[in-house]
Amino acid sequence: MWYNNIFRTARKTEGNRKDFYRKETCTLNIHEGHREKMLQRFLATGLDGFADHEVLELLLFFAIPRRDTNPIAHALIQRYGSLSAVFSAPIEDLEQTAGIGKRSAILLRLTAEVYRKVKLSELQRETILNSTERAGAYLLTQFVDAKHEKVYQLCLDRKGKLLACKQIGDGGIDSANLDIRKIVENTILTAASGVILAHNHPSGIALPSDDDFAATIRARQALATINVPLLDHIIVADNDFVSLADSGYFA
Repeated sequence: MWYNNIFRTARKTEGNRKDFYRKETCTLNIHEGHREKMLQRFLATGLDGFADHEVLELLLFFAIPRRDTNPIAHALIQRYGSLSAVFSAPIEDLEQTAGIGKRSAILLRLTAEVYRKVKLSELQRETILNSTERAGAYLLTQFVDAKHEKVYQLCLDRKGKLLACKQIGDGGIDSANLDIRKIVENTILTAASGVILAHNHPSGIALPSDDDFAATIRARQALATINVPLLDHIIVADNDFVSLADSGYFA
């Protein structure tokens, strides 16, 4: 009879549903077991011995709760070539990788930003910038992953201890737009005995431009009115920097 067919269809549908849930539960159990092993491994050894894709796989556990993150991690490394490049990629670009949604992309970028803040915090604790090498190393960290030009002012005491690192510009250092008033104000408020200016060249070339020289002259003259020397103007590009003081320009 027709109603027997309906019952048979209903039983078959219910059986298929139960099979699906059994498979889904089995898959989740496998993933949970793998995740637990990865987490225990991290707790025991830290990230020592983890391959780059495993670091990403572990991190993505916290943004993707019900999916195998191993193939996604492999896809990220294949797309960008290195762990560093993954963490430096823009959120919109990260989302182009299969399996990476907005939350996962934000987590990856947030991880890189947290690391940068931690390193800067460590550097600012009793940071002594009494040489070009030390100042340059500090600024390389400050400008890591910068995609556009920024301008910073380092205020130092007589021994070269960093009193404050202030961002005073965003989008380039041209003489006309350099905030001289802010530079003098920061210097007075921190009771600085010396100042270092710094900005970056996203082009990757650290050679100073005419605008860089003009901005340096204006800042140096303004600081001279309050008897504080401009110790240096450092230009950062990629993993390199150029000191105008060491280049003989200040002489």
